Amino acid sequence: MAKVPSAVVAAGGLVGGYGVARWTKKRQLGGAVLAVAGAAAARQWRERAGGAAAGALTATYVVAFAGSHPLAERVGAWPAVFGVAGVVGAAAWVVADRRG
Repeated sequence: MAKVPSAVVAAGGLVGGYGVARWTKKRQLGGAVLAVAGAAAARQWRERAGGAAAGALTATYVVAFAGSHPLAERVGAWPAVFGVAGVVGAAAWVVADRRG
């Protein structure tokens, strides 16, 4: 069975977490989606690229989530979420996914 690329898991976690929080009006549920996807991506990053890369990508994921909030004030919520998801997805692809 083919694995879903970590870039898709991470970007999907950011977009999905926001979408769930927005549509259910339960921020904790969106946070759970964000956390589960982040943990799954981190596991893949560690397996594919090693601990240091996994740590750096996990930090990127967390900073992107936090950074999407002030960015949303400037460009809107969905553009901010898609923007940071794109950055995280691209970073994950470059560091961990493109090799295999």
